[in-house]
Parts: sequence; C-alpha cells; structure tokens
Amino acid sequence: MQLVIERRFRGPRGSGNGGYTCGLVASAAREPVEVTLRVPPPLDTPLHFDGSSLWDGETLVAEARPSRVELDPPEPVSFEKALHAARPDVDSPFPECFVCGHARADGLGIFAGPVAGRDVVAAPWVPDAGQTEPVFVWAALDCPGAYATGVPGRGTVVLARLAADVRRMPIVGERCVVVGWPLGSEGRKHEAGTALFGEDGDVVGLARALWIEPR
Repeated sequence: MQLVIERRFRGPRGSGNGGYTCGLVASAAREPVEVTLRVPPPLDTPLHFDGSSLWDGETLVAEARPSRVELDPPEPVSFEKALHAARPDVDSPFPECFVCGHARADGLGIFAGPVAGRDVVAAPWVPDAGQTEPVFVWAALDCPGAYATGVPGRGTVVLARLAADVRRMPIVGERCVVVGWPLGSEGRKHEAGTALFGEDGDVVGLARALWIEPR
C-alpha cells in the first residue's frame, strides 16, 4: 500500500506531523496499533506500507504493532476553561505545525496550556468539515502531550511513539476539548496521556505517547 504525507500535514517545516503520520499508519493497519517513528516522516513522497512498517525506499520511517490504550482519563475540562488555558506558543521552533503551529491558518489550532489548579494542559478544538476522520483525532491527541510532559520548550522533545483509541468521530462544529497530563519521566524519555473530550464530556479519543529529548 502506498501512503503520502501531504505538505500541509507537516510538523517541523520539512517533515510530517507525528500524530498525523501515526494516524495515517494506524488507518492503513486497520487495527488498534502503537506506532513508533524511526526517522522524520518525509513529505510529498510515496511511502510503502507493508502491513506493519512504513518505508521510504530502504529507509524505515515507522513501525506499527498491535496495542491497546489502557489509561484512565482525567476529569474533563470545560470548553470555557480550555479557552482560558489555551495559548499559542510563539517561541515554538515549529510555527507551521499542522496541530499546534501559531503561523497556520489552515491547521487544527490546538494551543494547549496549563489549567489553573490542575496538573493538566488543555485546549479547545472545533473540527470543521474536513477534520472528522480518525487521522485527525490522532493528530489532535499529539502535540498537547508534548506540553503535558512539563519539559520546557516545545522544541526540546520529539514524538517517538503514539498509541490511540479513537472511540468515535467528532461532529462538525462540536466544541471539543483536548486534555494532556504527564505519565512519568526517565532520563530523556517522557510519557504523557492525552484525551479528546466531546461536547457532552464523553471520551472521543484517548492516547499514550512517548516523547524523547534529542541528544
């Protein structure tokens, strides 16, 4: 199977957004999987998916293995509190990121920030007509996890692994909230959970991610 990460779905300027890429691989796998990124995913390039691995020629881009997300999500954050917490990261080295880039008018615009009185970050998200497929839920569950790790500076951690449980599709115009929380750290490795809540407070999607501080 051939997959292509279009340039509009970039994270860093020259490579694919991690959550979107993982979601694309998961959709191709057609089963609950955990996706590990091996190299920055190339853009506008035909990639071969063999059922478990994504290849750029002979270069391994990503691997998928069967996995389920076993996490207890935190209490939801109200849409109003998420609006108050959200803050565009103007110092991010990834201003064009499809999910959290402050310089994008056509991205998801998910700017997760700390919620007062709680050890979580949150941001609102109102999906439009082109953002209701599972791959966009995976994307929405990505970047808030980086901010939830508590590691200062968005550019100091990169996504290494993501597993997500998409329980339903968001509705166009639904006032959703993404919440992220830390799951522990060991050296340069940091884990975080993220949850996408629907307008009624139900869990639309749940994810567990591993973030790495590059050497």
